Amino acid sequence: MPHFHIDYSANLEERMDIAAFCECIRMAAIETGIFPLAGIRVRAIRANHVVMADGNPDHAYLDLSIRLRAGRTVQAKTEATAHIFAAAEAFCADVQATSSFMLSLEMRDIDPALSPKTSSIRQYIPGETT
Repeated sequence: MPHFHIDYSANLEERMDIAAFCECIRMAAIETGIFPLAGIRVRAIRANHVVMADGNPDHAYLDLSIRLRAGRTVQAKTEATAHIFAAAEAFCADVQATSSFMLSLEMRDIDPALSPKTSSIRQYIPGETT
C-alpha cells in the first residue's frame, strides 16, 4: 500500500502531462518515507463525461485519492498528505494559473480485515525485502 488513484477530466490532457504527474506523485510518496516502495501504485483514469460548476466545458479537475492500510499515525498521514499535495500543486501551478482548474486530494485508511492482498513484486525490486 498505498494506492494513488488519479481521476481527471479529459480536457486536462491538453494542459498537462498526466504520465509525468503520475511520476511526480510516485516520487513525492517515496519522499515521505512512510510508504514501502513495493506497495506504491499510481494510476490515472480519464473521465470523458464531466459537468462542473456552471457547465462551462473549459473547466478541468484532477482528484487524487490515496488509500492505505491502517497503522500510520495521524501526524504521519497529515505530513504525508501535505507533502504530496504540495508536490501536486507545484506540478499543476501553470494549469492553475492559466485556466479554470480544480485540484483535490483525500487520504483514507483501508480496513485490512476487509482488504486481502498478495504480491510477488518484492522479488523483482532489488534490495526490497519487507
